[in-house]
Amino acid sequence: MTCRRPSFRLMIIFLAVLAANGVFGRVHAAPIAVPSAAAPRFTVEVTGQGPDVILIPGLASSAAVWDDTVKQLRGRYRLHVIQVAGFAGAPVGANAEGPVIQPTVDALDGYIRSAKLNSPAVIGHSMGGLMGLMLARQHPEDLGRLMVVDSLPFSAMLFSPQATVEAVKPQAAAMRDMAETSSPEAWAAGQARTMTRLVKSPVGLKSATEASIASNPSVTGRALYDDLTTDLRGDIASIKTPTVMLYPWDEATGAPQLAYDALYTGAYAPMTSAKVKRIDGSLHFIMLDQPAAFAAEVESFLK
Repeated sequence: MTCRRPSFRLMIIFLAVLAANGVFGRVHAAPIAVPSAAAPRFTVEVTGQGPDVILIPGLASSAAVWDDTVKQLRGRYRLHVIQVAGFAGAPVGANAEGPVIQPTVDALDGYIRSAKLNSPAVIGHSMGGLMGLMLARQHPEDLGRLMVVDSLPFSAMLFSPQATVEAVKPQAAAMRDMAETSSPEAWAAGQARTMTRLVKSPVGLKSATEASIASNPSVTGRALYDDLTTDLRGDIASIKTPTVMLYPWDEATGAPQLAYDALYTGAYAPMTSAKVKRIDGSLHFIMLDQPAAFAAEVESFLK
């Protein structure tokens, strides 16, 4: 991202490449299957005791992106750590074909209901943050509060305020198809290149790259398509769930801090239930690049 605004087409392609080649840590324990799901959309590991907190990783991400948060909270909260099927080496399950994001949101609603969770807090990163917004919009009774970690109501807002779903669809479809047909060598090389733009922490970068390479290209490509073509700009004003939205900024992005501020605060301005806060010195993975600052925000969010 640079100070000049590139063409919409080029920036959408850049976004798609970043997302398709993204993300995040390593599966950190044997997960348990989601109740009543023969071919699950996700698995969930439940640890700790206390009020319920659901942790949702992002596109091609491992549940292990939340390891530090689990260590921080498990003595005081019951944590439900999601691993989306097909990401980070997890079996593809019900994500073997078709849409990924909306069916996974539906499965999260089913999990919350079947597990009889009482207004859990939900924390979602990137695509997981988008899923949290969708859950709050479609099933407001499911959650008590929401933390969104670097996600926008419509991804293409990063590059053009005039973006529309119809304008994005051709490029999103091309990226989906490219992911599905990429060779293992091309996939791995692309993941390694892209992650350097998304994670500053050397340790975080290593685990993020391993997990993204291990993600199923077809599941990732279809989830990317869903992400790029989901526009919640007309819906977020109706979300009344108390929400904290964290976004990063670092001089390495090449973009002015004020531009980031305007983008994120403007995007969430219609959502009066949302408090928007910037975390400096971080790229996309705030929990990996600024773990102490992120932990402090989580504590404040859960009070």
